[in-house]
Amino acid sequence: MQSNPIDTEQAVKIHKALGEQTRYKIIQILSGESNLCPADLENRLVTVALSTLSHHLKQLSDCGLLTSQKKGTYIYYSLNTDTLQRFAPYLLDR
Repeated sequence: MQSNPIDTEQAVKIHKALGEQTRYKIIQILSGESNLCPADLENRLVTVALSTLSHHLKQLSDCGLLTSQKKGTYIYYSLNTDTLQRFAPYLLDR
């Protein structure tokens, strides 16, 4: 089975994003509980400032690993299980 260039490009983006420890931890947290806002994630990560967390969430969203839903003034993040199943299924085996 051959992958097309778009799949390869997305796979590289995803694995680059997961190569950073904080982003990997965010995925682990969201695999156990979905629909978390940045403040919830910040409390679980402890050592990450909210401004830095926003950067990490953008990276994960841009490569397709996260979905977001705006409710009022808050944005809630969840895993994009379709993308994870396709490019990093080992993260769903928990």
